[in-house]
Amino acid sequence: MELLERVVELSLEGYCCSQVMALLLLELLGEEDDGFVRAMGGLINGGGYSGGDCGCMSGGACIISYFTGKGEDTGMDSPEHKAALGEFTRWFKDEMTLYYGGYECEDITHGNPAKRVELCPQIIASTYEKCMEILSERGLI
Repeated sequence: MELLERVVELSLEGYCCSQVMALLLLELLGEEDDGFVRAMGGLINGGGYSGGDCGCMSGGACIISYFTGKGEDTGMDSPEHKAALGEFTRWFKDEMTLYYGGYECEDITHGNPAKRVELCPQIIASTYEKCMEILSERGLI
């Protein structure tokens, strides 16, 4: 199944953008983590339905941090953590601003729920692909 088809399928099952990205990651890893998927739901529609930064941007940052962030008491962020996040967020802001005039949910959808159905699946797919590219280039996946 192609990525965009899977994104649409998960979206039709009621998952928000950041949850779809979490599910795609977990499928790639062959893992299940309902808590992670539920937590990613807090990023919906700009974070808690605030209309702020697109959930794909915050969700993508979480996907990258899944591999690069501190995960244990004695651990530290990967040396690639800040650079990977910076590359990702610059890309996201530039792409969304170029195509939609901004990177917040309100910029992209203009508060129109029909725009989410129309635009978000492709944004989710391209964001997930960019995260995988950034992680792959650094040898993290």
